[in-house]
Amino acid sequence: MSPRSRRISAGDYDESHVRIRPNRRGSRPRSKDRPAHADAVPGFVLGVDRGRYTVLVEEHPVTAMKARELGRKGIVVGDRVGLVGDTSGSPDALARIVRVEERTSVLRRTADDSDPVERVIVANADQLVVVSALVNPEPRPRLIDRCLVAAYAAGLDPLLVLTKADLADPADFLANYAPLAVPYVVTSQDPETGQLGGLEPLREKLTGRVSVFVGHSGVGKSTLVNALVPGTDRATGVVNVVTGRGRHTSTSAVALALPSGEGWVVDTPGVRSFGLAHVDLTRIIHHFPDLEPGTDQCPRGCTHDEEECALDEWVAQGKAGPAGPSRLESLRRLLRARSGSESGEQDTTARA
Repeated sequence: MSPRSRRISAGDYDESHVRIRPNRRGSRPRSKDRPAHADAVPGFVLGVDRGRYTVLVEEHPVTAMKARELGRKGIVVGDRVGLVGDTSGSPDALARIVRVEERTSVLRRTADDSDPVERVIVANADQLVVVSALVNPEPRPRLIDRCLVAAYAAGLDPLLVLTKADLADPADFLANYAPLAVPYVVTSQDPETGQLGGLEPLREKLTGRVSVFVGHSGVGKSTLVNALVPGTDRATGVVNVVTGRGRHTSTSAVALALPSGEGWVVDTPGVRSFGLAHVDLTRIIHHFPDLEPGTDQCPRGCTHDEEECALDEWVAQGKAGPAGPSRLESLRRLLRARSGSESGEQDTTARA
């Protein structure tokens, strides 16, 4: 009789007779506990390029990768992170990003108003600089309006920068934005020396802040960045004489420290559209404190751009002040920009 077929009495049975199958994935169960990385070094993300992150650590750049434990959590320019590993910054060093600190703000956009996918442009900024040329290429007010809506939704302070004032008078254009009380800076270029004028007022508004520069291609955004941060050498291009559009020269967002050390400029690729599918329309009214109290009498679900809206009566009674009518029209212009009723200038060939 073979040993396998031999019956074992209860008295002879012990644990050695129990077959234990080896676990193909290891004999120890995987713990859900993750290391706390209490020794992680703090850093500031300067740029992202194909899965590699340039992070500022103690005044020197470090190349890093995202730790697997972060899963699909995205990391963008402006994020404050924790790193472990080799943070020396030497050419062959590679650190790991193991933690992303809570963000104070997030600037997002979508490809268009029907796109459910949000694209985070930058984190932890506090000012959105909307750059527009006065001519060559022609300004696009609807795109500017959409950028303003995105700034308000993200809790960023908007700043309008108009370039090429040496080629066109900015007065008429600025008159359209006066009711919104958006701060602005006008720049120009000396045709003989090539020097940019208006940089000092711009530097003052950038000092002590993290400012994101956005605008469509060809408006002079990278030219401004090169002037503000000498030695940057961000690529610049010319406007196509046939289409009147600029060509994409900046291919990725990058954070650059101002020479004074008291502020950051984030240069972003040129955009041809600014989708706002992620924006809650009800938040826009909060940025019009002279009009917001009038919404108390609005019907439920009021869009503030309809006949039943109580804001018309509020403004007619002078409760919003002398600028009430123009302020109300500006509010509705922004609401229409988000709803898409004035999005004729949107170009579906937008790049993320």
